[in-house]
Amino acid sequence: MEEEIDKIELLKQLIKESNNIVFFGGAGVSTESGIPDFRSKDGLYNQKYKYPPEEILSHHFFMSHTDEFYQFYKEKMNSLKYEPNITHKTLVEMENEGKLKAVITQNIDGLHQKAGSKKVYELHGSVLRNYCMQCHKFYNADYVFESKEIPKCSCGGIVKPDVVLYEEGLDDETVDNAIFAIQNADMLIVAGTSLTVYPASGLLHYFRGKNLVLINRDSTPYDNRADLVIHESLGKVFSKIKN
Repeated sequence: MEEEIDKIELLKQLIKESNNIVFFGGAGVSTESGIPDFRSKDGLYNQKYKYPPEEILSHHFFMSHTDEFYQFYKEKMNSLKYEPNITHKTLVEMENEGKLKAVITQNIDGLHQKAGSKKVYELHGSVLRNYCMQCHKFYNADYVFESKEIPKCSCGGIVKPDVVLYEEGLDDETVDNAIFAIQNADMLIVAGTSLTVYPASGLLHYFRGKNLVLINRDSTPYDNRADLVIHESLGKVFSKIKN
């Protein structure tokens, strides 16, 4: 316990010495807001459904079983009732101080923006944006989550969430912006992610800065490459950073 506290003090010192910090976060950033993650023992992927969640959240399933996709999506992906936690709020303060230059997230819940972060690159899209597949008209999240059946556009087309499903590629511009931010960072804080999902995990290879920091409850495949590893809850770490 004492060792982790010392590591948090070291992290605070590294932040103080850095002027171009990038934060790269995963599901663990939002779990303390109450949003369940995917891969932990209590996560979404370890619950029992008619179809595996990985299949339900795939492009082919969306196209062929749209009704069942939306039943699952509306029940499990609705993040509108959740609020930002201490991690989101501390990152906003770091950005306002000029320290943090960008947030790169694998989350689709929109909580970074809800907290007030301005430069956020959402690798996997956002539940807050939805578009008609025919005319591309925009619909907000309320429209989708409150729809009784499959959400339809005024033109009759199906409305699809702007989230990256399995079998779909990441948005090129978002990836390019994330790579540029990481390449120019003097410090990269990676938090709340198992770093097992490619291509997102591959972004770490672009970091050429001074300090790579990993914060995660469990070990990751990149622990041995990091300059500082903290196996602790994000809430505990970021509440200490804020003090």
